[in-house]
Amino acid sequence: MTDSPAFKAPLDPAEQPILDKLLYTRDKLLLLKQDKTRYVKSQDVISHYDDVIKQVEALNNIRTNKREEQNRVDTVLDDCFQLISLFFFTIGRNSEAPAAYCLVSTIKRLLDHLKEAGFFMNKDLESMSHKLETIHECVEREGANQSPHLTTLLEARMTYCRNMISELQLSLSQLSPELMGYHEKLVSILRCLSACNTKEKCPFSNIKDLRRQLAEVEDEFKGAPQKRLCEEATLKERLNQYTNSIEKMTYTDRAKIPGDEIIADLIERCFLYSEIILQRKGKFDERFRDKFSTLADIRNQLEKRSLTQAWSLRETDLYEYQRKLDRFDEARVNGNFLDAEGKPAEIYEQRTLLYLLRKSYALIYLMLTSSEPVSEALLPVYNQLTTLRKCLTEVKRSGGVNSARELYPYSMKLNSIDNMRQDGKFIVNDDIPEGQASVIELLTECFEMAYDLRNDADARDDDDDEEEPETTDGEKQTIPLGNDPRHNGYDTESSEEDDLDGGVEMKSTGSGAVGVGLSRTVSKDVGPVGSSGAQTSAGATSIGVK
Repeated sequence: MTDSPAFKAPLDPAEQPILDKLLYTRDKLLLLKQDKTRYVKSQDVISHYDDVIKQVEALNNIRTNKREEQNRVDTVLDDCFQLISLFFFTIGRNSEAPAAYCLVSTIKRLLDHLKEAGFFMNKDLESMSHKLETIHECVEREGANQSPHLTTLLEARMTYCRNMISELQLSLSQLSPELMGYHEKLVSILRCLSACNTKEKCPFSNIKDLRRQLAEVEDEFKGAPQKRLCEEATLKERLNQYTNSIEKMTYTDRAKIPGDEIIADLIERCFLYSEIILQRKGKFDERFRDKFSTLADIRNQLEKRSLTQAWSLRETDLYEYQRKLDRFDEARVNGNFLDAEGKPAEIYEQRTLLYLLRKSYALIYLMLTSSEPVSEALLPVYNQLTTLRKCLTEVKRSGGVNSARELYPYSMKLNSIDNMRQDGKFIVNDDIPEGQASVIELLTECFEMAYDLRNDADARDDDDDEEEPETTDGEKQTIPLGNDPRHNGYDTESSEEDDLDGGVEMKSTGSGAVGVGLSRTVSKDVGPVGSSGAQTSAGATSIGVK
């Protein structure tokens, strides 16, 4: 079991029964999380959520005069809320207040790390600010139906995050639109350098390419003069200058620093970091090798999960990663990673480990924000419809279809999914999972796209049928079906179009035709759009599009 990282104050004996009940609830939530033999139902999660809220009310009654106290009860309570929040994502109730708890906690961690790192893009802050506004609207909308204890806690954390975003945005206020472009380019390069530095085999060729891009930015930028170390500078000298650069960008009030000086300092920092990476040659302090390996492994696993999220991720699986990251984060002292003897790491190790920590939290944030509001019981259907929509979109983008027959596979799949509904709802194991509206909306969209593609194909076929053959003197003639030479025994060569359409060459025997013609079923023979999917017209059977 991965426990929360911090036990600070001694436990009040009056809180022991609350702790016991919270531990029991957490164990049941963990067992529910580990059970992959069945889908999680809403009623299972709601019952545990109600139990936790009762303990929160009891705890608040005891702590009337010590609201700021933090002990093991609070850490276990945080475990319960984190698990319940992830379960709300799993059952598709993403827009409710309990689901926001985990997301707000992750945003708070990210903002703290961005401030500590000292480099970030404005669009990073805008993304989190927009997400906080969305969460605030959800909490206000659900306020009457949710516990005031939870909403108060969420509002307090969201206020902290908003203040942090305002502070970080203020530090970029001196950058003009032109300088903002340089700033985003440099931040992107610095992140690429950090990513290269944490790979199992450091790609030095990529680092040299990034240094070339840095030189191009430096040539374009005409700002404050650079104080660059000579090429013969030792690693220790570079580390000291890099430390000074970080302290200046992190702890100085950047709202008072001119914009061109901010860009110049960032260019210097990028060059220094790239030189340090090249000099270290992938060597990492053995005292922190275990921490590096663990964090790199967490980052790699989260990257793999983000690639297959739609098909294989159950949001509660993120809980173990969160708790491992929390333990690393909470174990730091004044932002420093310590070894077994309590000694801090050098700046190179500190920045490398902080990057891995921040990147892992960013991946969790990405997966939570991209989670669909659909229960895991409906996810297989939802994912199939998403794939169908992508296929139909690609077919439409490439010019449509030549015949309604080409839409048969899509129509059959759509109708098979539509036939799964009972009284208009998708029912799984006698339960009505959350996310019905999202799935039905996606199903309707796919039907409409297929219907439009079929109508376009029918229109093209009608235009082709209206084209009539011309005589040698330019006059049009119409050949009735009964007078077609192919039906009267005349020796006639079949054209290329007839061969492609499945026609049979007719041979004359003097008295009649020996061949038997194949009847064609053109797209207009397909019956009108129906609701059941099966239509019959002129002896031809087709799968209709709803």
